[in-house]
Amino acid sequence: MLGIDCPKPKGRWPTAPFDPRFPKQNQTRNCYQNLLDYRPCVKRMRRRGKSTQPCEYYFRVFHALCPMSWVQRWTEIKDGTFAGKI
Repeated sequence: MLGIDCPKPKGRWPTAPFDPRFPKQNQTRNCYQNLLDYRPCVKRMRRRGKSTQPCEYYFRVFHALCPMSWVQRWTEIKDGTFAGKI
């Protein structure tokens, strides 16, 4: 595990809002970018001793856009071996 506890989904999850950086129909890059935004956000907030609640936006978006098999595989990767730059 990455040392980042992912919150469990609560209630209804709306679809991800439009992101002008990813205007095309294929949302794979949007999914991946939100994952890359989520992990350092959580790391930064914990280091500052603040709530990670603002990072929940990224969590909800990448969970809404990414297939669950990808999310499970990405959360099982050990520290220091993830393909993204953090």
